[in-house]
Amino acid sequence: MKKLILLSAILAPALSFAQLQDSAQRLVHMQGAINFRDAGGYTTSNGKHVAWGKVFRSAEISKLTDADLQTFNSKKIHSVIDFRGTKEAAAAPDRLPTGTPYLLCPAGSDSIPSMQQIAALIKSQSGFLTGMYGAPSVKYYGERYKPLFQQLLTMPDTAALLYHCTGGRDRTGMATALFLYALDVPMQTIEADFTASNVYLKPMHDQMFAGMSKAMGLTPEQVKKEMELRPELLQSFFGALKDSYGSVENFMDKELGVGPKELAILKAKYTF
Repeated sequence: MKKLILLSAILAPALSFAQLQDSAQRLVHMQGAINFRDAGGYTTSNGKHVAWGKVFRSAEISKLTDADLQTFNSKKIHSVIDFRGTKEAAAAPDRLPTGTPYLLCPAGSDSIPSMQQIAALIKSQSGFLTGMYGAPSVKYYGERYKPLFQQLLTMPDTAALLYHCTGGRDRTGMATALFLYALDVPMQTIEADFTASNVYLKPMHDQMFAGMSKAMGLTPEQVKKEMELRPELLQSFFGALKDSYGSVENFMDKELGVGPKELAILKAKYTF
């Protein structure tokens, strides 16, 4: 109980009550992975709830322990989708239970700047992440996320699915935002789930921000301001989709193969 109260106090400034009340149930404790959590539990705009135990998101999972693999199996995760780039994934291959179906969806990821390049961009301009979430990246979103949604449409009721990138925050965050949007979860809740990565990744962020600060002569606060997740990034993401396709629904129909019929299937499978 004390741990839950402490976590709630940390999360409170940034997250909605929906994220707070189920955070202890949402986070899957892994010895070799962080930001591993259930995408279920949220209330939709029509009063239904996203099903627990069906869709999971995570940071990279190359260091899962034997105990983690047992947890993995206990969650009935029967498929994994990786949004990292080709070289990025090869440098830290997923450790999975034997026979787990795995699919790499690297669209756009091979062009993501290195940490050194990111640090230089932060020093030279503001709003670095905006391009990653905005119009310059729209061309990648269909190819990157279509396989996820096609698997969601056909996944057996007894199975679960996991998707991830390196930090489980940007590419994974956009995937989760689309999934929750498809289920009619309110945008405030979607943004709360998105920004929760700031808390779950805090140890990694602290180390990364300190290294970038030292390398570029910037204060940790300057780096944090540029790199921390903010609701405005998701607003840029959805805004770019609307600008390019007229609506998010048109994007999902044209690029993800998720039209009105498929949306109904997703809602039937993943809400109750």
